[in-house]
Order: sequence, then C-alpha cells, then structure tokens
Amino acid sequence: MEATYLIVGLGNPGKEYSGTRHNAGFMVLERLGSLWNAQWTYEKQFCANIAHVKPQGKKVILCCPQTYMNLSGNAVAPVVNYYRIELRNLLVVADDADLPVGWIRMRPKGGSGGHHGLESIENALGTQEYARLRIGIGRQPDSPREITNHVLGKFSQDELEIINLVIENAVKQIQTWLFDGIEKAMNKYNGQVTLPQTGTQS
Repeated sequence: MEATYLIVGLGNPGKEYSGTRHNAGFMVLERLGSLWNAQWTYEKQFCANIAHVKPQGKKVILCCPQTYMNLSGNAVAPVVNYYRIELRNLLVVADDADLPVGWIRMRPKGGSGGHHGLESIENALGTQEYARLRIGIGRQPDSPREITNHVLGKFSQDELEIINLVIENAVKQIQTWLFDGIEKAMNKYNGQVTLPQTGTQS
C-alpha cells in the first residue's frame, strides 16, 4: 500500500489570531498549500482544515487543527488513526519561543519543550516519536519568561521580512523531508535564515 504523509501546522483558529507568532505553523502550511494548489475544507470529524494533495505523486494530507492550540492532539490523533499514518510519515510544524526569530530546526522526535500544542499531540498519540519543525519566534528581551502576550502578538514590521524568508525555507525543508528524507532536510536547512545582502561594493 502506498504510504500517506501527514503534515500538520499548529495555530489558533479565528481572525483575531491570524498572523500572530503562535500561528507560525499555520503560516507555513498556508504557503505550502498554495505551492501545491491545495483545496482546503473544514472536516468536522477531525475539527481541522484538511487538504489532500499529491505533489510528484506522493499522497499527502495537510492539516491545520481548529481546536485551539492546547487541544491540537484532539484533531491530529483522529487523522493519524483514520488514515493509518505511520509515525515516521508525520511532521508537525510549530512555533518555538526558545529559538530566535530567523531560525528553523527540524528534529525526528523529542519533547514538547513546554509547547502546549506539541504536548497535546504527544499525549493524544502516546509518543514523542514523530518529526517536528520548529519556527523560531524568540522571546521579549525585557520579560523573557512572560510568554503569553508575546506568542499571541503579531510579528513586528522588522520581523516580517525575515519571517517571510523563514517560511520560504521551511517550505523547502518540508519538501526535502518528503522527497529526500529527514537527514538531508536537517543538514541542508536547520539553522539561521539570513536576509540576502543588499547594496553594491565600492
């Protein structure tokens, strides 16, 4: 049987959360879906926006849970179970306050790092054995442990330029994961994304 891949982007539903740091996972999935001409539908049984795509013949399900972040597992686990997704074919994209803005990091498994969405998925699946791609959103320098207002705030204008480049690289990394495997994806894209140098040399 042909393998089916599941790529999940985490965030909070609703216009008031659109473009916030905590919705970095949604932002990556939206860009990926646009690249693959995805047709999104809300599927009530999963409480998630779902799209079925076949890039280069691969069967891929894109999933953006609409459960709110701390209940993400209530959407992801039913999709995994219904479509019999092997955990090695699951990738979750989430924001990470412990990574500075401009950094991305893919890992084959690991803990939640205090991220409530990853925590919920781990609890629902009963395992940490799934790949995750973390998008750095940093912390407020004046209040590094006060996280709620920060993650629910929107990216600043200064951040948006680098975030757009980060999303582009994240999409490329996901494609590499899908077609060439996680080792190559990590080796090629993990780390800091930098803006191209502008101006001319004198």
